[in-house]
Amino acid sequence: MRSYSPDLTPPWKKKPAPVPEVAAEPDLVVEEVSTGYCGAVIRCEAGTVTLEDRFGRQRVFPLAPRGFLLEGRMVTLVRPGRAPAAPARTASGSVALPGARARVARAGRIYVEGRHDAELVERVWGDDLRIEGVVVEYLAGIDDLPAVVAEFGPGPDARLGVLVDHLVPGSKESRIAAAVTGADVLVVGHPYIDVWEAVKPSSLGIAAWPRVPRGEDWKTGVCRALGWPERTGEAWRHILSRVGSYRDLEPELLGRVEELIDFVTAPGPAEGG
Repeated sequence: MRSYSPDLTPPWKKKPAPVPEVAAEPDLVVEEVSTGYCGAVIRCEAGTVTLEDRFGRQRVFPLAPRGFLLEGRMVTLVRPGRAPAAPARTASGSVALPGARARVARAGRIYVEGRHDAELVERVWGDDLRIEGVVVEYLAGIDDLPAVVAEFGPGPDARLGVLVDHLVPGSKESRIAAAVTGADVLVVGHPYIDVWEAVKPSSLGIAAWPRVPRGEDWKTGVCRALGWPERTGEAWRHILSRVGSYRDLEPELLGRVEELIDFVTAPGPAEGG
């Protein structure tokens, strides 16, 4: 049985909802509505704004009303000074909440494969996770994931999200993920061999991640090809030091982590969801 809104005003007579004005401050990331172009504000001049995408390419757009999306919401960009300064942002790009206190940890969790994965997630999403009360734990690989999930005992009020490296069709990881995914368990992954590769090469000052011959340890091969000391712990500390925000990571990882955070923080029955 369909339910109808009590508002019977024909759509063509309804006035569009008001759209907030947002100052086009440097580094604000927006999406231009008509083209879908996504980038960070580089400069804002009379009537135009210049955006730079993740490849370093720049485009100029007019400051048209209702012309941009900010975190999925329609906004009108204006020159700084015409509107309140853009809010401070966390390393993940979320709006910072000054003075916000960490929430008591939820029953739900996010599991990642290893320590490097956990440290990278903390570097970029740490502020968001503390406010949401989400704890990230790391596993020593995912071979025993079915047993780990069974021991955790996920439910509507204790959801479990798992981030997996190299989750591609036909892989061992994909078969394990299919065996445990359910209503209260979400396993997602990125296509990279290791989370190192999810850091943009440009952030490290290299042209691309090296190709490592099959059968050779990937991390050792990367260090050798780049002329780094073949001590993976030291190499990782160097990589992590070059990550300042989400802009240093590939979108294939960004989207998956955001998906997991949304999943484990979705309201359960006890919260009126």
